[in-house]
Amino acid sequence: MTTLVDAPTARLLLPADASREEWETVRRSGIGGSDVAGILGLAGKYNSPRRVYEEKHGRSTFVDTEPAEIGREIEDFIAMMFSKRSGLDVAVPPGTLQNIERPWMRANVDRYVIGSDGCPVVPLECKNRSEYQLDDWEDGVPDAPAIQCYWYMAVGGWSHGYVAALVGGNKLRWHRLERDEEIIGELVEHCEQWYERHIVEGFPPPADGLEDTMNLLARLWEVEPEAVAEVDAETAKKLLDDHTRLTDRVKAAQDEVRKVENEMRLIADKNEIVKDSNGGVVWTNKQNSTFAPKRFREERPDLAARFTHKVDALDMDRLKTEEPEVYRAFRARQLRPTKPTKPKAKKGA
Repeated sequence: MTTLVDAPTARLLLPADASREEWETVRRSGIGGSDVAGILGLAGKYNSPRRVYEEKHGRSTFVDTEPAEIGREIEDFIAMMFSKRSGLDVAVPPGTLQNIERPWMRANVDRYVIGSDGCPVVPLECKNRSEYQLDDWEDGVPDAPAIQCYWYMAVGGWSHGYVAALVGGNKLRWHRLERDEEIIGELVEHCEQWYERHIVEGFPPPADGLEDTMNLLARLWEVEPEAVAEVDAETAKKLLDDHTRLTDRVKAAQDEVRKVENEMRLIADKNEIVKDSNGGVVWTNKQNSTFAPKRFREERPDLAARFTHKVDALDMDRLKTEEPEVYRAFRARQLRPTKPTKPKAKKGA
């Protein structure tokens, strides 16, 4: 494959063969395609505004996860399958691109698609996805990868782009996305304001309810034992009251959900499949959920003995006793709000 730099509104900032250190430095100094979904809160448990903020300020080391590594390793295969199915040629991009007018806008495109509708090149984003996400890819591109592709159009000035996903390891789904000036304009405006506020000026983003933020904050700082932080009493009361109110609401909602699910189980009775009067499947009640090892051992001790084997396991109690500091370093933090105290009744009241 040849390498091309053809991007109407971008220049090459860093070649693809640059060192990892150079790549991480460049990555921290701008907003790339993988950052945008995180900034918008669309990356779920994988990224968040707070993680992007911490990484840009060098306080949260970029972790190369196994899924990310595997995704990179099979990009060639996904690109090859896309080329085979679409009839379009693909090429390896030259490296990190930088928008000419807004240098903070960056793009690391997975592949170029050559000669699509008269364009020299347009971007191709390659994704490796779980079988459970197949429905999300049948009729279009899910939000996060779509946003990434639109961002590349914004950076490079391309008229369209492609997103291809290998779903479940054996199904390729790909879609073409046309340039949408309204979407691109909103992305650039939002990310520019976010970049100025949180990267240039250095103000941290506010708290959010994303799972990734929770995971990040649980490990971001090395906690000092028995150290005390102070909070305004009014703020503390509001947060505790909100926590209690929302926790009660969640519990009530969970009870309602269980009630509905139990009604559905009663209708299913001993049947695996429930159909409506039009013949369509409306829900299933298959015996394929969590295995019950305790009940299995009690009711079938003969088979339990046959299928029991010894496995290597960490001796957590010994580690805790002999290496308490190491044990503590690898423990996750647990947030425990205190219960609101009720005012004491006055004597004689």
